[in-house]
Amino acid sequence: MSRIPVIAPNATAVGPYSPGIRTGDTVYLSGQTPLDPATGRLVEGGIDTQAHQCLRNLGAILKSAGLDFDDVVKCNVFLTEMNDFAVMNRVYAGYFSEPYPARTTIGVAALPLGARIEIEMVAAVPRP
Repeated sequence: MSRIPVIAPNATAVGPYSPGIRTGDTVYLSGQTPLDPATGRLVEGGIDTQAHQCLRNLGAILKSAGLDFDDVVKCNVFLTEMNDFAVMNRVYAGYFSEPYPARTTIGVAALPLGARIEIEMVAAVPRP
């Protein structure tokens, strides 16, 4: 099956990977850290600010694929501090509606550029 890149104008990659790949009726979104697309730098602020930025970055990639948060079926959230879980959860809930996507949240030792959070997604392309 072919891999079709999903390119978002403001998506910032810090390595040799595509922000998103479509294969068949599935779009895989690479993990996004809270980088400000205008500056390429990590946003300043707490976990709420960082979580919002991750989700805005992912939203831009979804939009480039012709999708939105309602098309997301699976998320993986990586936190460097599990004490941030409750705040992240509140921010996250503001981007989705029921039925919520399946999700895994994992505590990690470190993330690129000193980020406190990274989020990746899988979305399904609706059938006509």
